[in-house]
Amino acid sequence: MFSFSHLLLLLVAAIWGFAFVAQTTGMAHLGPHSFNAARFLLAAISLIPLLFIFSKGRLPHGKTFYIGGLLAGAILYCGFTFQQMGLQFTTAGNAGFITGMYIVIVPVMGIFLKHVTTIKMWAGVILAVIGLYCLSIGPDFSMGYGDFLELVGAFFWAAHVLVIGWLSRKVDAVSLAISQFFVASVLAIITACLLESPSMVDFQAASLSLLYAGVASSGVAFTLQIIAQKKVDPGMTALILSTEAVFAVLGGYLLLDEVLTIKELTGCALMLSGMIVSQWPERRLAKVKDRLITDA
Repeated sequence: MFSFSHLLLLLVAAIWGFAFVAQTTGMAHLGPHSFNAARFLLAAISLIPLLFIFSKGRLPHGKTFYIGGLLAGAILYCGFTFQQMGLQFTTAGNAGFITGMYIVIVPVMGIFLKHVTTIKMWAGVILAVIGLYCLSIGPDFSMGYGDFLELVGAFFWAAHVLVIGWLSRKVDAVSLAISQFFVASVLAIITACLLESPSMVDFQAASLSLLYAGVASSGVAFTLQIIAQKKVDPGMTALILSTEAVFAVLGGYLLLDEVLTIKELTGCALMLSGMIVSQWPERRLAKVKDRLITDA
């Protein structure tokens, strides 16, 4: 049964999904690297109040924290860089769904870390791959450049999930989030200085998009996720958050006038099905099996 915590996670998914719209509109004024630089910096600053709420204003010390922050920040930078660059050549809806592929890529990458795999995981991967084909592959079996960049980014998002999963047991979550955003902002600032020439006028013109992507999508959503995940099973959490892709398509349709073809909609449906199947909580499957046995 859905609780208040479940609704909070659904709100987080909606905020993240509509962030693809903000990222797209923001690039009408800024290049992808300049947008990310400002976004990361705003995200880090917006999380500082949480440091005082959850960690009493103290940052942890030690090699694990510093190395973890650098590693997570570098991967986060790569994931957002490919995602933001891809948005220049594809729709917000496509970007949302292809980015969501990280949910099925995570267990596949986990095989190399000797993680346990299941039949439902492989079923989800197959559905997601078929969906990706319908969504992105043209009649000449070529993938659009923007969709390709989003897919590369999805592998970095999967790597980020695995790294955070390892670090979260060793380092305070809020401190880690702040450190990774600061690291990512430094890398993005360097890239922007090398490849782009933004002005203060450009940043001002993109201010609303930056505030949404940097504060709402990071600070606010991160806070709600912390609160909600305390009372929700991890499998169900991933299941609810996978609807981020649906909200990305909805946001593109409502705010950017993006329209998907029947083939693309079919691809979205298959990819969403793959995400859901791969992350469906084991306890719920067990309950269904017990009910079937009892009824028989």
